[in-house]
Formats: sequence, structure tokens, C-alpha cells
Amino acid sequence: MAQLALLKKRSQFLLVAGKGRKWATPGLVLQALRPSRDAAEPPVTRVGFTASRKVGIAVIRNRARRRLREAARRVLAVHAAPGDYVMIARGETVRREFAALLGDVEAALRRLGAWTEAKPPDAGTAP
Repeated sequence: MAQLALLKKRSQFLLVAGKGRKWATPGLVLQALRPSRDAAEPPVTRVGFTASRKVGIAVIRNRARRRLREAARRVLAVHAAPGDYVMIARGETVRREFAALLGDVEAALRRLGAWTEAKPPDAGTAP
């Protein structure tokens, strides 16, 4: 399982929103920006989380972001291709069953063409 880096600056979020692709599911909106093939930087998976006031009061928005962080840890860290991702909470993010939310993340990754099969933990070692 790979460690996810965080998107923290507004400019990073705007770049993903402007140049990337997005897919909406009942539980979230996933935006993805894959790096170009000639990029000099090593491939890394970065993710950012956001929840607007439409989602609810601060307590609800924080709960929604926590649920998205856990979903990213379980799905994006294992199956996401290198690139930048922004997970946007929706009103259903907090009310949706967690298994369904994980399914939403998986479906969005597949629709955006960013799904990769998980490698076994010892795939790099020879017997």
C-alpha cells in the first residue's frame, strides 16, 4: 500500500479542476489529473479533500472529509495510478453506507481510467 501525499495549496486544487477530468457519484465527486508521460518528476499519488458549505455545518463537513480520507486510504492508496486527485464531498457523503462510498471511489477511478490492479506486497522480490 502506497503512502498518499497531500495537495495543500489552492493552486494545486485549481490545476486539477482546470486541466483534469472528473466523475460524479452519489457519494462524492472525484477529479483526476494524470501526469504527462514526459514528466521529469517520479510518479506519485497526491490527494486533496474539500467540502463546501452546501454539505452542511462545520461538524458535518469535517465528518465528510474524514470519511473521504479513510476511503482514499483504502482505495486510492492501493489502486490509483500516479497523479493528482481531489475528492469533493457531497450531501450524501455523510449519510451513505461506507461500503457504498468505497464503491463510489472505485467506480469513479475506473471511469476516469485511473484504476490499477493492486500488486502483492512482495512483488518486487525474487524467490
